[in-house]
Amino acid sequence: MDELSPNSHAEAVAVFRHGVIGALTQAELDRGQLAAALSQLATQRFRPPGADATRSFSVPTLERWYYAFRRRGLAGLTPQPRRDKGRAQEVPGPLRELLCDIRREHPSASVALILRTLVADGRMQGGAVSASTVRRLFHQEGLDRVALRDSAGSRTRLRWQVERPMALWHGDVCHGPALEVGGKSRPLRVHALLDDASRYVVALEAHHSEREVDMLGLFVRALRRHGKPDALYLDNGATYRGDTLATACARLGISLLHARPYDAPARGKMERFWRTLREGCLDFLGPVASLHDVNVRLWAFLDAHYHAAAHSRLVGRTPASVFGAHPRAPDGLDEKALADALTVRIRRRVRRDTTVALDGVDYELDAGHLAGRLVFLCRTLVDADAAPWVEVDGQRLPLHPVDAVRNARRERPYRKPHLDETAPRHPAFAPAQALLDRAVGRPPAHAQQDGGDE
Repeated sequence: MDELSPNSHAEAVAVFRHGVIGALTQAELDRGQLAAALSQLATQRFRPPGADATRSFSVPTLERWYYAFRRRGLAGLTPQPRRDKGRAQEVPGPLRELLCDIRREHPSASVALILRTLVADGRMQGGAVSASTVRRLFHQEGLDRVALRDSAGSRTRLRWQVERPMALWHGDVCHGPALEVGGKSRPLRVHALLDDASRYVVALEAHHSEREVDMLGLFVRALRRHGKPDALYLDNGATYRGDTLATACARLGISLLHARPYDAPARGKMERFWRTLREGCLDFLGPVASLHDVNVRLWAFLDAHYHAAAHSRLVGRTPASVFGAHPRAPDGLDEKALADALTVRIRRRVRRDTTVALDGVDYELDAGHLAGRLVFLCRTLVDADAAPWVEVDGQRLPLHPVDAVRNARRERPYRKPHLDETAPRHPAFAPAQALLDRAVGRPPAHAQQDGGDE
């Protein structure tokens, strides 16, 4: 702190210039003597501030410095910025207005695209204005992409947070580094659910894919462990726009919310967590052999560091302490309610061989009388290994995969209604016999049967 130095580069340049012509300013020289002294000084070399090499200065430059110092002192030697610095002065008025109007109407269009289009349309000569000049113009007019992005929308963006844990969960996926598994490169996708009020990660798991079913499985595990939130906030991508998540959330009484397209700041909490995960773990996984190796490292990072570290938005508290202080359902979510909410029902017609197709697999029914009928094929998404079943007439009938080899040696079963002795007798229906009886004047067969019964 005892060393005195220039406050800025401009002041350093002024001090340097004073050092070059300082001796001349202290002497009383006539014009001839000053010219000779300046000529001799112009032959010397000096190293300006910030320069790597020495250089000399011309007599007019040294003379300008001399008189500037005599008039204003050190301030006269300070370099002055250009008055038009950062301003696009070379753009003519009409073209300037046209460029600004195009940027306002099409904020996503790049400068190169705008210039290329104007040249192709004949509204501007090629090379008349450079791309850097147009960028300076847009910056000067507040039309650069950062300014347009931050001012987009009719409402002011505000920082927000829900009032308590379990009121809102954020769901998202992060692209991690590719994994070498079995000599092949496989993608790495980390799915996570984050509680808004506490920043606590209620569930996290790595997969090789980015599908709706992956997020659904993670969501189910979080529901079983922590209970259900009031709302689920997801990205607007196609992965989370399917009917499965929407139907499951509606059945469970959970509001499903989606962010606006291309609005990354609206997902700020999730993006900040991904940054923390990358900087602390994901980018430093090292050699791993499987997804299990990835998951145990991610879970260890959460438990040992993230959940236990004070969070800046929690006023020094940790995510685990804030989330744990909120009372929750002791047993999570009712398993039956969860299974009912995540049961998929699809209407299918049973084939003649009493088989039905589900997800590319043929299943067989042990109820031959349902051949040709429309039934509901059901499968629960809670347990991926659970066998599907059929629902019809209030009954639940099991399904099993078709075994064609076994069926080749199997006795063909009768259809159950034909074996029912209590079933009513079929009504008489013989069109040819009815016409013959009418032609010969014979009473119909059903009349004889009715009379015989009496």
